[in-house]
Amino acid sequence: MRFWDSSAMIPLLLEEPHSRLIRALASADGSIAAWWGSPVECCSAVGRLRREGRITVRDEDEIRGALDALAGCWTEIEPTAELRGAAARLVLNHPLRAADALQLAAALAWSRGSGTGHGFVCLDERLRLAARNEGFSVLPDFPDGEN
Repeated sequence: MRFWDSSAMIPLLLEEPHSRLIRALASADGSIAAWWGSPVECCSAVGRLRREGRITVRDEDEIRGALDALAGCWTEIEPTAELRGAAARLVLNHPLRAADALQLAAALAWSRGSGTGHGFVCLDERLRLAARNEGFSVLPDFPDGEN
């Protein structure tokens, strides 16, 4: 099981440049751990794509249905006071947005406080760097500058 950031979930749900690679990671593992707020982040991204005219309303509905099915299968990391405190500490040590700090704090809670020996699937470069600095094995493994 690996922890999945929302940025890596979107290519599971719709065709994007990294979809083949991300879907291969999901198939190889089969188990996803995710933050409680990931569905909201994914819906935000999908809504933005619809507003930009990159997907249709029908596409959006289908993607949201697929997201609901995916969320029904993953291990969800619930919000807690400890997680909030960890996220507050993470923003002091890494150049992260609040939601990304919450994602990383959830991954740390899932991994019992240490990223060492645990996978973190993410496409966001800032969050990838912070996760790597927290000891996670960050996937997919891109050659430098290719993300």
